[in-house]
Amino acid sequence: MTARIYQRPKNAMQSGKALTDQWILEFAPAEARRADPLMGWTGSGDTQVQVVLKFASQDEAQAYADRYGIAAQVTATPPRTLKLQAYADNFK
Repeated sequence: MTARIYQRPKNAMQSGKALTDQWILEFAPAEARRADPLMGWTGSGDTQVQVVLKFASQDEAQAYADRYGIAAQVTATPPRTLKLQAYADNFK
């Protein structure tokens, strides 16, 4: 069972940064998704994909993975950069 630990990204549809301090532990899919023969919807029998665990820090998430023997890969958060420009720059 493998998992990925990452920091929640900022919502692209809003300017707020709520919940961006949370760290997420998501499990990797154990089997491929397949189309249902009757309805045509895609799905799998793997229920671990539905589990999303939230932690206050990266250390807590890593400690949880170590405690339960989960091989976790930590994805680093890219640095946030601000592009400061004036409204008048749009007309140059």
